[in-house]
This record gives sequence, structure tokens and C-alpha cells, in this order.
Amino acid sequence: MNFILSDGNQRETLFPFTYPRPVSEIRIGILTIREKWEKWLNMPLSYKTEAYLSEKFPIRTEADNTIINGRYLPHRDLVRAIQGLGPGEALLGDGDYIAYRTARPGDAFDPKSFKGLPYKGGATALKNTWDIFSLNGEALSADFELLTRGRKSQPISKTNQVLAPENIFIEEGATLEFCILNATQGPIYIGKDALVMEGCMIRGGFALGQGGVLKMGAKIYGPTTAGPYCKLGGEVNNSVLFANSNKGHDGYLGNSVLGEWCNIGADTNTSNLKNNYAQVRLWNYADAGFSPTGLQFCGLIMGDHSKSSINVMFNTGTVVGVSANVFGTGFPRNFIPSFSWGGAGGFTTYRPDKAIEVAAAMMQRRNIECNAIESRILSHVFALTEKWRVH
Repeated sequence: MNFILSDGNQRETLFPFTYPRPVSEIRIGILTIREKWEKWLNMPLSYKTEAYLSEKFPIRTEADNTIINGRYLPHRDLVRAIQGLGPGEALLGDGDYIAYRTARPGDAFDPKSFKGLPYKGGATALKNTWDIFSLNGEALSADFELLTRGRKSQPISKTNQVLAPENIFIEEGATLEFCILNATQGPIYIGKDALVMEGCMIRGGFALGQGGVLKMGAKIYGPTTAGPYCKLGGEVNNSVLFANSNKGHDGYLGNSVLGEWCNIGADTNTSNLKNNYAQVRLWNYADAGFSPTGLQFCGLIMGDHSKSSINVMFNTGTVVGVSANVFGTGFPRNFIPSFSWGGAGGFTTYRPDKAIEVAAAMMQRRNIECNAIESRILSHVFALTEKWRVH
């Protein structure tokens, strides 16, 4: 059986994160959604996504294919239900397909062409950007169990103060000294070759990906995830950083999500609670307006390659698109379109050639090339997001 992860019909509600990636490349918990499915199914999966992304994220088809909606997180019963689908059958849930089996994977899903089987078990799926941090605790615990089952953690150095060591797993090559680790409220996972510097205080759940760095004296409240090669410092609460992003200095980040290749300047702060304690409304690309989240706590949603300078202040429920550069004093507006340059005093268009030049420089620092494919994706995102920028 060949399994393919599709974007389903929720891709637009997950902008800006799904501008430069398929839905299944979103990180929640410890792993990306694709990585979760690959571990459960014990095989590599490909993508059914937008044409401009397919060069980097290609589809692989065979005579018999099962298409899985990439916004769904796997668990035992769901995996079994999908594996049990017969040809021409579709597993349905939440007003959308969960998976379907087909010999024509390139065709759009037409429910009339399939025998629909309602899924009656529980299923966790992303619907909106704020679900990434809201559901992160549940996903982190599930990934911790998936990754550590039957394995033995590296020893925890005696210089650390530890609560609930049975809920802590340290991969090979990771370093932790003179830290406080409290895993009573959620697991703590430290990835391969990661570095947790002296004086860090971690209250789980928390995951630090491979090669990640937690700077000296960081204060981490779970459930928080810093993906591979992220740098994290200051005070962080219930936030997710996908990979290769930096929030390395003092300043507060709470109930927030950062994509890849973001950089948060020193003493940048995010508000995650309104002064009147009202529920937060957040920019929704699908509705072209601000939608209620049902949350009292909601901070910053920031797309790939976006940056803030020192001392930037983000208001409660701010959405920043892809490749935006935010600087200056005062609060900028709480929807900053992709490829914007400026701050509270106003924004101009950040030219894509200059934005790609900066992206290449940041990626080169991690020995990763911003190749022609990456450049074409960013250029396409610039064109897609033109309508949101003020001229």
C-alpha cells in the first residue's frame, strides 16, 4: 500500500504556515505530522499539495494508494481504521474526509465516487493556527510515548535538580548541567546533540529538537516545543517553534507559534492576554477578517522567515505573514501581511529579491542552501499574498 498525505480542505485556515509547506509539515508535539504518520506506518510518505510546492514536496503514486488528510494526527485506532479501508472506500469525519483508497490519487476527492464510512472514534485534527499551541500538550505526550517506548534515556547529570525523572528522556549527545527539570505536569524530551545551558528552569511538557539550544537562565513553561536547531531563551510559555528559528534573548513569548527561519530580537515581547480579559480574535485568511478563537490566551502567530528587531512589542493575537521584517517602537497592527517592512509607523513592501537574500544568509549560517526551489516558493508566496499588502 502506498500512503500519501494531502492538504485536505483546511489549508487556507492554517496560513501563513501552509504558504511555504504542505499541511503535514506542520510541527506539533515533538514531530511534524508527516513524521508521526511515517513512524506509525513504518514507511516514507509523499505529498498531495499545491503545484508550486510539489517540486520540493513531490507525490509518489502507485496502482493502489491511500490518501490521508494531513491535518489529522495519528493514533492506534485511527491508523487501524485507515489500514482497513478497501478500494473505493473513504473514512469520513468532522465534515471532511480523513482518508480514502484510490487508484487515481491525482484526482480531487469526490464523495459521490466513494463508499463513505463514518469514523466513530476520537480523532485530533488541526483546524486553525491556534490549534498548534492549544493541542501541543496532547501531541507532545503522544510523541514522547511513541519515541521513547522500549528505549533507555541517557543518564541525567547529578548537577541537575529533577522531579519525575521517569518522564524525562535525553537523547545521545545532549548536554544538561545545573538545571531544574520538573516533569510532573508533562514529559521533557531533549533531542540528539541539543544543549541546555546552565541555570535553565524547565517545567514540562517540553521538547527541544536535535541540535537545539536553550540559553542560560531560560524559563520554560509547558507545553512548549522548540524544533530542531532552534535557539530559545528568556521566558516562554505554551509555544511552538517549528525548526531553525531563534528566540534567544530575554523577552516573553506565550501561547504563540513561529514557523521556520524566524528570528526574534532581544527584548521582543508578546502580549497573550487582553487588558479586559476578553476572548481573542485572530486574523483568518479564509474569512479575510478577524475570527473569534474562543481563547483568552493567544499571542503571536509568525510565518517562516519573518523577523523582529530589538524591543518590538506584539499585541495580543498578532498574525505576521511570511518574510516580514518588523521593527521600531510602539505596537504594530495585529495583522502584518507577508513581505512587509516596517512597524507601528506603517509598512512598505519588502522586495522579494531582498527577502530571499536575507533568507539565504540566515540559512547559510546553518549550512543549508537557499536553492532555486526555495527561491521559487518564496517568490510564489510573494505573488499569492499581494492582495493583503497596502500600496
